[in-house]
Amino acid sequence: MSEKESMSEELEDTISQFRKESRSQSVKEPGFIKETSNLINKASDYLEGKSSNQIYETHPRQITLESTSSSGSKSKRNEEQKKNLQFSETSTRTETSQSLSSLTGRIAEYQALVNFLSHETVEVSPQVSEENQKHLGLETTCKDNFTVNLEAKGLQEFPKDILKIKYVKHLYLDKNQIKTFQGADSGDLLGLEILSLQENGLSSLPSEIQLLHNLRILNVSHNHISHVPKEISQLGNIRQLFFYNNYIENFPSDLECLGNLEILSLGKNKLRHIPDTLPSLKYLRVLNLEYNQLTIFPKALCFLPKLISLDLTGNLISSLPKEIRELKNLETLLLDHNKLTFLAVEIFQLLKIKELQLADNKLEVISHKIENFRELRILILDKNLLKNIPEKICCCAMLECLTLSDNKLTELPKNIHKLNNLRKLHVNRNNMVKITDSISHLNNICSLEFSGNIIAGVPIEIKNCQKIIKIELNYNKIMYFPLGLCALDSLYYLSVNGNYISEIPADISFSKQLLHLELSENKLLIFSEHFCSLINLKYLDLGKNQIKKIPASISNMISLHVLILCCNKFETFPRELCTLENLRVLDLSENQLQKISSDICNLKGIQKLNFSSNQFIHFPIELCQLQSLEQLNISQIKGRKLTRLPGELSNMTQLKELDISNNAIREIPRNIGELRNLVSLHAYNNQISYIPPSLLSLNDLQQLNLSVGNNLTALPSAIYNLFSLKEINFDDNPLLRPPMEICKGKQLYTIARYLQRADERDDIEKILEKIFQIVANNITETNFEFLCQKLNLANSETDMPTKSTVSLSERAHQALVIWKTQSNKLSLTAAALRDQLIRALTMIGAYEIMDKITALNLFTRAIKF
Repeated sequence: MSEKESMSEELEDTISQFRKESRSQSVKEPGFIKETSNLINKASDYLEGKSSNQIYETHPRQITLESTSSSGSKSKRNEEQKKNLQFSETSTRTETSQSLSSLTGRIAEYQALVNFLSHETVEVSPQVSEENQKHLGLETTCKDNFTVNLEAKGLQEFPKDILKIKYVKHLYLDKNQIKTFQGADSGDLLGLEILSLQENGLSSLPSEIQLLHNLRILNVSHNHISHVPKEISQLGNIRQLFFYNNYIENFPSDLECLGNLEILSLGKNKLRHIPDTLPSLKYLRVLNLEYNQLTIFPKALCFLPKLISLDLTGNLISSLPKEIRELKNLETLLLDHNKLTFLAVEIFQLLKIKELQLADNKLEVISHKIENFRELRILILDKNLLKNIPEKICCCAMLECLTLSDNKLTELPKNIHKLNNLRKLHVNRNNMVKITDSISHLNNICSLEFSGNIIAGVPIEIKNCQKIIKIELNYNKIMYFPLGLCALDSLYYLSVNGNYISEIPADISFSKQLLHLELSENKLLIFSEHFCSLINLKYLDLGKNQIKKIPASISNMISLHVLILCCNKFETFPRELCTLENLRVLDLSENQLQKISSDICNLKGIQKLNFSSNQFIHFPIELCQLQSLEQLNISQIKGRKLTRLPGELSNMTQLKELDISNNAIREIPRNIGELRNLVSLHAYNNQISYIPPSLLSLNDLQQLNLSVGNNLTALPSAIYNLFSLKEINFDDNPLLRPPMEICKGKQLYTIARYLQRADERDDIEKILEKIFQIVANNITETNFEFLCQKLNLANSETDMPTKSTVSLSERAHQALVIWKTQSNKLSLTAAALRDQLIRALTMIGAYEIMDKITALNLFTRAIKF
């Protein structure tokens, strides 16, 4: 996780919780959608601070069916969500710092504003919302509506017994291995109204599906279904049908019999054709056909009279039919990632359209007839070939979100200020020379992005846009910090990376509401004192400038959690940083540091440190005092190489990630096993020749990289003890045990198995040698002659010139060695030699020797046990 992503964890703990839940569901499955999670997820897109080098903005979408009777309950639900959100926001900031208390109300207002910034308008019927809650485990039990959730229970058969419960109507069996309904009583199946079988590995629908006459919602998304059986036509009451992410190549012909179907999801399949009979689904309102293989816009879609949402994202459609004008009720049309070169003029007859997404096509022109879209709220035109936007777009008075990134625009429409409802305007990576002064009339604008253009300045009039909460102006030609930004009382996120700013104005001191500020890759020579007035700032990136010193007043920045100062001109560690008690992340990589001040121990809460590519003479032992540290990077790809690690490294008991790569370290500390929490160890490109035994006790270790430039010749047999290991790399070591070809697959099992067998071979070799000694020390002259005969040893091989002076024991041992050498030429293993020798001893009646060998075997097994 990058620092930018982790920065807002504390600020948005409530938001991230909702986001985590909402993203775990398919955004194309209306039966399982959470309205609250959706709204929060949209808001978080603005709070996260997306990287400016994204190719284009992504727009998560959710499709739901609006119930005509839901207005009352929906309004009540929205009020409750707003109250809960504001309460969570307030409590989060209170815990963070008393100094943020004055911001609480303002941030809550920002959050309310952000909720309008999203790309979609979501309506959730009471029925759908209730079903979603149950899918999340919020199950209700009542006489008319009983839900059973058996998700991920390892089931391989349909749970027929559970249906004996009288009122089971909603059954969730996701993430199991159920392939059939065999054994279930047909009478029990009749009561089911909702059935979800996502992620069961289904290759086809069980034929018993036709027994579910009362089924209203069927979800078999994320399976391996290639064909929909004709029995599906028996489900006369079905309203919502989900086949998302399967392998269906032909549109199910029997679906036309489902006259009551309202929602159909066939996204992420392999459809190439849509049948002309589709219009028989006269009540269909939501249709998802995204990411299929459609090369034309099927005309049959144009005659679905009640269709309000159509998703054709990710197909191969190059043009639109004239008949598209027949979709009189269409509100949402998604055509991202297709091959469109122009828009048929008839599309502008869709007067009810509210959301139109056309990103990643090849459009060169947008017709002036766009003025007909008086209800349009969301227009996404990223990643096309547009050189201008028609002035008539300003007739789309309801427009709230307009994104035009990755085109060839040089200017915006002159009267864009007439879009009074515009909340979000993104024009990244175009050829914009300036930001028009009239932007100051966009009184409701909340998010503004003009990164990747050739803009030299920002009009002072931007100060009138008092609702702006986020601005990105990365990689332009800006030489002076825009003063107008300092007057924006609601601005909390500002990113101006990759410009030519050399000075920070005093006016920035008034931007005390700022939480996130990025000014990397500019021309700053000093860490401005004015930054130190930003007492609520949590994230500050001043990397890739020419800063040498830190002012003492930085201690005023009591809320600072993340500080990026990489690629500057620091020659000594700035002790002033040690006053930042709340600092969690510090990056001073690619500077000229030689030592670390002992005051660094004052950073009681520091979790991540990056000191890579500096000029340390020795490993800074002062770091070993940081018991809260979780990540340490001291790789020296551009810096002075370290030759050893101190044993005190083990004091950092919370350390999870350690990067010591690109140094000249010869050995890993023998007590490294005391770093019990270590998850990742990168030590490639060093001179390490030995893995200490204690490393093999790191039970949580998941990544181990000792490749390139190290000198390992053998791996320890007990490496299999690292049972959590997921990624290993020993490439470019002179390995003999195991040989390098065994390690190239980077599979722990393969390496451990080889070492285990090698150990077994070594053990047998040792046992065989002990047997030789037992035989040599206990055999008689007569038995020795018989043994030579049984082992096919010629007399010339056993007779020695000095036979009178060489003892029988020595002759016998030498004979056995000769016999082993000859047998090895025949590729006989040590185990085969042992067995052959024991048989020969048995045949000559050397029972005393056999007893001793048996005792040896018993002893060896006992030791292993």
